[in-house]
Amino acid sequence: QLHLTMSEKIELTKNLEMIQKEQEKKESEMMREISEYKDRLLQAEKEHLDALTEANQKNKVEIEACQDKVNSLEHFITSQKLEIEQMKANKEELSNSLKEANQALGELLKIKVR
Repeated sequence: QLHLTMSEKIELTKNLEMIQKEQEKKESEMMREISEYKDRLLQAEKEHLDALTEANQKNKVEIEACQDKVNSLEHFITSQKLEIEQMKANKEELSNSLKEANQALGELLKIKVR
């Protein structure tokens, strides 16, 4: 009976060791997979961050270019407004000169007629 019990114990111990080894192997495999997934995740996050950084840089450059265009157009508009004002002033001066010249001509024609 004792011998049978000892044999069963040895067999159970072997089975337990085998199950423990399988469990350790599975655990090791799971840890390897977790590590692999973490590496993949870190790589994906890095690629995503790099893409965002690149997109932000492109957007910054485009925004600066647009701002330069806006500034240039604002400067152009301001210069055009000044030119229009100068032309209006010149037109007024020419109009006044023309009136004076017409008055002088009218007076000269009156003198000539006499």
